[in-house]
Amino acid sequence: MAAFVGRATKQGLLRAKPTLLNQQATFISFSSKTKKRVAWIFGSLALSGGAVVATALAQPAFASDLVLHPPHYPWNHKGLLQALDHGSIRRGYQVYKQVCAACHSMQFLCYRNLVNVIMTEEEAKAEAEEATIEDGPNENGDMYERPGKLSDHFPSPYKNEEQARAANNGAYPPDLTYIVPARHGQEDYIFSLLTGYAEPPAGVKLMEGQHYNPYFPGGAIGMAEALYNEIVEYDDGTPATQSQLAKDVVTFLRWAAEPEHDTRKLYGLRAMIICSFLLGVTYYMKRHKWSVLKTRKLAFKPPTYKK
Repeated sequence: MAAFVGRATKQGLLRAKPTLLNQQATFISFSSKTKKRVAWIFGSLALSGGAVVATALAQPAFASDLVLHPPHYPWNHKGLLQALDHGSIRRGYQVYKQVCAACHSMQFLCYRNLVNVIMTEEEAKAEAEEATIEDGPNENGDMYERPGKLSDHFPSPYKNEEQARAANNGAYPPDLTYIVPARHGQEDYIFSLLTGYAEPPAGVKLMEGQHYNPYFPGGAIGMAEALYNEIVEYDDGTPATQSQLAKDVVTFLRWAAEPEHDTRKLYGLRAMIICSFLLGVTYYMKRHKWSVLKTRKLAFKPPTYKK
């Protein structure tokens, strides 16, 4: 009996041995595939990274690319629900009128935009009448000049671009209506540009009529420093430091580019309140309609056949 059990056990082990060998061979084959796949992935990443680095190093570096980026300032109208400072807008308009308007136009802004923001309607009418607007032609075909009115745009200090360049050593003063959103950095860039004039460092040569400003691309700018301490006397008695002047005129330019700024944020707040209420109603209706379907129980009752 013992001999019979020994022979049966030996035969069973001999049958199982090829199976174990096949399993070991399969495991070794799977491990080699994994290693090849990992090596292929790392090789691809190294090749791609090397190509990116080589492309970046192959690009030339120009001196004009070395521009000082403006810092981020805490503007009080940058928040989601924060409005513009209307006192700063009024002071900024005063700075534009007395300093900037001598060279820069705002041809997309009308006098009627000033009503109930910077001044009353009567004050805006008086402000418009101070300007001389070229109109026409009349019944004789001639152009004539008349006092301004609320529907008129701000007059340009120059009649055309050629006259503007001739008066500014070949540099063309840009229109300031949309200057803030049109520049990278927006308010931060304009504020830094107005307050960032400095003496040119060693090795930097400027042409006649140019000034050094590290925030301007290339550093050489045709506009001279326009804001100084106490260059404007504010009507509300605010100290007219250079930084205050720059802050106020930048706030005014932001409002000029987007007069609907405060209204847009007010409508956005109202829309958020309405949508939050509708969200609750929608959730209740979803629970009301789908609760029956989600909690129902389906039971299968097999048919019974009569014999």
